Amino acid sequence: MEATFSQVVYGKKRIEFQLLYANRKSLGIKVMPNCSVQVVAPFNATINDINQRVKEKAKWIITQQLFFDSYNPSTPKRKYVNGETHLYLGRQYKLQIIKSEIELIIIYRGKIIIQSKDIHPASIEIQLKIWYKQKANKVFSELLDFSMLRFKKYKIDKPTLMIRAMSKRWGSCTPSGKIILNTELIKASKRCIEYVIIHELCHLVHYNHTKDFFNLLSKMNPDWKKEKEKLEIILS
Repeated sequence: MEATFSQVVYGKKRIEFQLLYANRKSLGIKVMPNCSVQVVAPFNATINDINQRVKEKAKWIITQQLFFDSYNPSTPKRKYVNGETHLYLGRQYKLQIIKSEIELIIIYRGKIIIQSKDIHPASIEIQLKIWYKQKANKVFSELLDFSMLRFKKYKIDKPTLMIRAMSKRWGSCTPSGKIILNTELIKASKRCIEYVIIHELCHLVHYNHTKDFFNLLSKMNPDWKKEKEKLEIILS
């Protein structure tokens, strides 16, 4: 299939999409995880018919793009210097860096205090990332155990939890039953972290984003849309 590109205007939004033709009876629209839009149309479909169908589905397309975009971390570039604000579990803390022979990172009175022999920003960045990873291991594991209690009736096995840096997703799960969470999630509130974990656990019951999947997600976490919105704001 040879692809072309087209676009439609919906209100103040411009929806660009990749257009392909195939031997099929109906037109299909997909929103990809990177928020791009792909349209596959029958060979006999006219461009006017295609554009009209995309406009009819515009609200759904935008909703899907916002959904995927909420998983795209966009934390501003940090300088790792005194007084800079950093997030931990949904709260903002000021960085206090102290040169010391005793190496230590603690939270105290609204500050993340880093005591270190090496206070160069590059070193502080590494130390803070290690600290975040340690905290993520503990917090994510606890929240996974707690969330699993909601899924008893579905008899799913407890998934293997993996924590790593990801550039485009907050979380994902594999067909083999592994849940992967972005280390950066430790900067969000526990409720937001729990939302992502429950989202991934629902995929162990319904792997794709089907109606059944969203029904289960709403059952397990009725406020998931609010938490998703908070995640967008906190980590934007």
